[in-house]
Amino acid sequence: MLISIRDLHRVYKVGTELVHALNGVSLDIAANEYVAIMGPSGSGKSTLMNILGCLDTPTGGSYRLKDQEIASLTDDQLARIRNHEIGFVFQTFNLLSRADALHNVELPLVYAGLRHEERRQRARQALETVGLGDRMKHRPNELSGGQRQRVAIARALVNRPSIILADEPTGNLDSVTGEEIMAAFERIWEQGNTVIVVTHEADVAAHARRVVRMRDGHIESDVPSPARAAAIRAGSA
Repeated sequence: MLISIRDLHRVYKVGTELVHALNGVSLDIAANEYVAIMGPSGSGKSTLMNILGCLDTPTGGSYRLKDQEIASLTDDQLARIRNHEIGFVFQTFNLLSRADALHNVELPLVYAGLRHEERRQRARQALETVGLGDRMKHRPNELSGGQRQRVAIARALVNRPSIILADEPTGNLDSVTGEEIMAAFERIWEQGNTVIVVTHEADVAAHARRVVRMRDGHIESDVPSPARAAAIRAGSA
């Protein structure tokens, strides 16, 4: 199992109050799954995403990634996992405004210590994968919102991670551009990546093959997406 979570808790102290963001969450995600995590504001989905991405640590319970207990790892080991195992895609793109698309995409490889020519080659391949082979020298302000998000997706792919973790990836985009971005995630999943999308939008979650719904720090339901369920029924008919 790629991801195995058992009885996960996360408690935050806000002033004198204790906020229970996660209350005993258990979840398994296999390699090459396409999962949407849904829920209203305050449901715990963002907290779960941060723990899955090794950006936060649980208060209690177990999170194993590739059979490694995350709580037992050092800060350096966690940083290595974030750089090599997980590709992040955020709603706000997080691109360097003065750097062109190619440099933005190769940046994680700089931190990984790869040589210049290999960095450039892998960054070019990642941009071509998301259909931006002709926009490599463009800066973010010369790109549309959808193109900027595709640069961010290419950056997430460039280290060839096990998991693509996307947080509201279409939140700043119009509906047509959002559909294009979700089509890009579909292609990434079909190429063998595990894709986890955190969203509150049903039309975004519909692209996944499995939908996990959260409420009040618990998993409320965990079912195949409507499209996947229909395909299963058609196959068994």
